[in-house]
Amino acid sequence: MPRSTFIPLRQFASDNYSGICPEAWAAMDEANRGHARAYGEDPWTRKATHLIRKIFDTNCEVFFVFNGTAANSLALASACQPFHSVICHEYAHVNTDECGAPGFFAHGGTLATVKGSNGKLRPADIEQACLARSDIHAHRPGAVTITQATELGTVYSPAEIKAIRRKADQWNLTFHMDGARFANAVASLGIAPSLLSWKAGVDVLSLGGTKNGMAMGEALIFFNRKFATDFGHRCKQGGQLASKMRFIAAQWIGLLEDGAWLRHATHANRIAQLLERKLRSIHGLRIAFPRQANAVFVDMPPVLVKRLRHKGWRFYTDVGPGPARLMCSWDSTGEDVDAFVHDIKSALR
Repeated sequence: MPRSTFIPLRQFASDNYSGICPEAWAAMDEANRGHARAYGEDPWTRKATHLIRKIFDTNCEVFFVFNGTAANSLALASACQPFHSVICHEYAHVNTDECGAPGFFAHGGTLATVKGSNGKLRPADIEQACLARSDIHAHRPGAVTITQATELGTVYSPAEIKAIRRKADQWNLTFHMDGARFANAVASLGIAPSLLSWKAGVDVLSLGGTKNGMAMGEALIFFNRKFATDFGHRCKQGGQLASKMRFIAAQWIGLLEDGAWLRHATHANRIAQLLERKLRSIHGLRIAFPRQANAVFVDMPPVLVKRLRHKGWRFYTDVGPGPARLMCSWDSTGEDVDAFVHDIKSALR
């Protein structure tokens, strides 16, 4: 079949394009053998909660929701009053891709966006946002949220997170982390999950599973348990209380029990590293941001973007300030990289 009509089975557009990993699939199949109590009162939900507490080495509160939008938005709503604003990076997912859900669930809360290099929020940015307005007519800053790994593919170090915590304490802000790709950040740094979360000062973490091989389902983790007060009711009101909760929880068991969540994240990061190395060798391309997890951002001539899409490749050019974003997944392969690089070289000729 000619390359121009071939649609690749695996893409670099998003890690949401990938299928369900074997561990999650097998765990759901196991949970499907008979009846179980509904609404989270089942042994799978209890076990998944126990595993999360064990991995993070703390007695956190854990809730399971269907998707990342709900996890982020309900978390921020639980930490804010309707007159509060949430400080975030201008390219944060809560600002660019949640369709206003944080403000919807917070019943009037808004986002205060700031700029920052490589997709990262800095303590000075938080200070600036807090000082911008202090009168009764403006939203009052009530929380700060960061994305780990960032929307531009970079990773916050524990020292950077602690510095944000100190600034949050200075202004009495709740600290939330959007961890849609938290596993990739942990794999990148090779340190304990606790060091990138509650030990660095994070109050609430939205832990992503979908981008790491699950069919659906994120874990919302309250390290600061006071923000979990009545959260079950908030979850139900927001349409996020799964009746057959065991099928979300079972996937977490499949990922966490034998370390598959980090194996998959490590693999995705490694394929991204391979992709970055091969793209750097091609004249006319430029890597736009440091590759620290499973995303590669590359500046491409517009004609190359058009030709690659004509060949069937899918990727986004509207995430961040404009470069093409190439996401590697748990099931991406070196052969996928070779095919993509081959088509780039062919298109450039």
